Amino acid sequence: MGDNTNSNRGDSNATIAGLNFPANFGSASPAPMTSSTLMGSSRLSSSGELSSTSAIGGMSGLSSVLGGQQQLHPQQQLHGVGNSGFSGLRNFAPMGNGIMIGGGTSAVLAGSSSVNGNLGSAIPSSSSSSVANPQQLNMMTNLSMMNSASNTSNLLSANPSIDELHLLVLQLINPEQRESVLLELSKKRESFPDLAPILWHTFGTVASLLQEIVSIYPLLTPPTLTAHASNRVCNALALLQCVASHPDTRGLFLSAHVPLYLYPFLNTQSKSRPFEYLRLTSLGVIGALVKIDDVDVINFLLQTEIIPLCLRIMEAGSELSKTVATFIVQKILLDEIGLSYVCATAERFYAVSTVLNNMIECLVASPSVRLLKHIVRCYLRLSDNARARDALRQALPSSLRDDTFVNALRDDVTVKKWLSQLLSVVGSPVEGGLQGTGGMMQGNGGMGMVGGGASLMVGGGNIGSKSDG
Repeated sequence: MGDNTNSNRGDSNATIAGLNFPANFGSASPAPMTSSTLMGSSRLSSSGELSSTSAIGGMSGLSSVLGGQQQLHPQQQLHGVGNSGFSGLRNFAPMGNGIMIGGGTSAVLAGSSSVNGNLGSAIPSSSSSSVANPQQLNMMTNLSMMNSASNTSNLLSANPSIDELHLLVLQLINPEQRESVLLELSKKRESFPDLAPILWHTFGTVASLLQEIVSIYPLLTPPTLTAHASNRVCNALALLQCVASHPDTRGLFLSAHVPLYLYPFLNTQSKSRPFEYLRLTSLGVIGALVKIDDVDVINFLLQTEIIPLCLRIMEAGSELSKTVATFIVQKILLDEIGLSYVCATAERFYAVSTVLNNMIECLVASPSVRLLKHIVRCYLRLSDNARARDALRQALPSSLRDDTFVNALRDDVTVKKWLSQLLSVVGSPVEGGLQGTGGMMQGNGGMGMVGGGASLMVGGGNIGSKSDG
């Protein structure tokens, strides 16, 4: 496949073999959500509304994911996934066969819906200067037993010390104190750059966080998740985002396949605020992984079929969820392996481009510059592939070619530059191609596509109107 690419990221010779979107992906897309978003809201109240006081700092963790001016301040084996059409996920179930949870101790999570709170890892003696040695661990363990759940929120002062942090982390293994400890640590997580290694290497803490996650799987189907339960698990996810972001723990986090525990959350379809908040926070963890260019991260996400999950959210989520999901797809495309994967077959290309087209249609009525920026960047990156560029000549939405978004992009020089470059590279539609709002039909080449998200009719395996020979 002849690519004309301007990206230096990833290994152009690497391939992802034998991976395809499931044939029935998106066959029953959920209805779009309302236009209300979580922007400016931060925590779910008991009534289901988001209040201004956040359990995880006003969704501030998303600011480190999107970056730049786009900063947002905001198994039961994979329960609920097996019947969704994403059959490939079952081959990557995180439970069983002794998954490594931390620095050297194997915690066997044998398909149970609960995790033993005592599982975890032994603290290494020299892996991190911020990790307690055995003597300190014994001392702090004894001290932690003297504290009750009622005074947990007062353990961290305005300028907490590292010893106070160690003490609080140790209390995560105590089920009676865990909820208040999760809240306190999530609020203070940005004050401690080494919180991630401490969490990962402290005995039982990662297993405790996973226990918080799997404990709400039964609430996903049927959808009975409450605001209180959503807030609690999102605090645990906020701590996992720290682990995913830290250079010393990112590889360990990935090797343990911890992101797979979040996939059932991304696969939910309920439009209620607790579920939307859960999906958004889970996307933040995946976004933290892809923000740093790492070929291992891209390989892992492609092999575990993250793209179909993101595409579903891009079509049916809130504006903020759509923005983070599109950012994840954008970062995958910016990698050579990711671009080759998406453009390897017509099915994959049209699954992505059709969702992008549908999002553009929605933005015509309700423009969002931050979302439009990521969509345009995805199109521009797709145009680096020769066959995808030929297909985009017909598939690119007409609203990107005319003056539909002139006023919305008036003050954003970057997006205007990308859009101008995209139109220059793709060129004008050729005669014989039918361009519509729901999809497009190639004039010749044996390729057809019917609109409706990811519902595809494919007569040939090549992208565009010409065969590769």
